[in-house]
Amino acid sequence: MNIIFLLAPFSVVLGLMAVGAFVWTLRASQYEDIRGAAERILIDDDDHPDAPETGEAPGR
Repeated sequence: MNIIFLLAPFSVVLGLMAVGAFVWTLRASQYEDIRGAAERILIDDDDHPDAPETGEAPGR
């Protein structure tokens, strides 16, 4: 029964930290361009002229 006095405040503090992290991401504009980030994953790296060329054979 004594463990509740330790775990209850710990869970409240952990929840407040999660809410604080979410508010921090909102203020940092992390959710401004969600559609652009979703489409950026579909762009092939070969289309970009500044993509690094390794010169290695595939599979090595």
